[in-house]
Amino acid sequence: MFDKDTQQLKNRFRELADKSYNQGIYTFTSFLGLSEQDTFWQCEADVRHAGFALYGGMENATRVVARFGKAEDLGYEVPFPVVCIHISPLQQKFADDLTHRDFLGALMNLGIERSTLGDIKVGEKEAYLFCLESIAEFICENLHQVKHTHVRCSVTENVTDIPEEEPKVVSVQVSGLRVDAVLAKTYNLSREKSLALFVAGKVYVNGRLCENNSKLLKVGDTVNSRGFGKFTVTGEPRETRKGKLAIEIAVYQ
Repeated sequence: MFDKDTQQLKNRFRELADKSYNQGIYTFTSFLGLSEQDTFWQCEADVRHAGFALYGGMENATRVVARFGKAEDLGYEVPFPVVCIHISPLQQKFADDLTHRDFLGALMNLGIERSTLGDIKVGEKEAYLFCLESIAEFICENLHQVKHTHVRCSVTENVTDIPEEEPKVVSVQVSGLRVDAVLAKTYNLSREKSLALFVAGKVYVNGRLCENNSKLLKVGDTVNSRGFGKFTVTGEPRETRKGKLAIEIAVYQ
């Protein structure tokens, strides 16, 4: 994100926080991607007075909406303006094997702003899309085809049907808990390729851009690396006989 865009976004966060605080109402952003979430955390101190929460429609969502306002101050609470749309084929047996890119491309072809869309969870020839409530009706009325497959769309509250992203739990051995070392070991990268991801601004730790490749990870930390996926440190490190640290991580593709 360019400096000008970053500053404008920070200003927008501050405006929404001040509006919430001064008028006694809840205010919301659109969906924030990883780089926008990093910008949010950069100005956390400036918006903390209003209170805030981040949510994307389901636990561990990558794209989230920020809500400003505190229930204890306002005396009430309102839900996030996020809904889930189930996209399914009209005829299952004639449906293509559809990918995340296929669904996103079909949505973009409708002229929809990316900021109105959250995560897309793809199942077997179907998908569950999180989006702003304001755009849901338009999507349901206008999204009729994904690739060569004719589809139907309907808002659903049954998020239990959403295919869960089962991580692959692995144990890696590293000399230390530096994020670059764990990242390299997780994705079988050379030191040079691992460092290149940090230089390119493609690594995020807990939603914040990580420019310090020597940052030490702890249990519960989630690392996103664009182009590779994300992983979460799930187990306390233990020392091996050879003096290295073995840590358990959950890897999401």
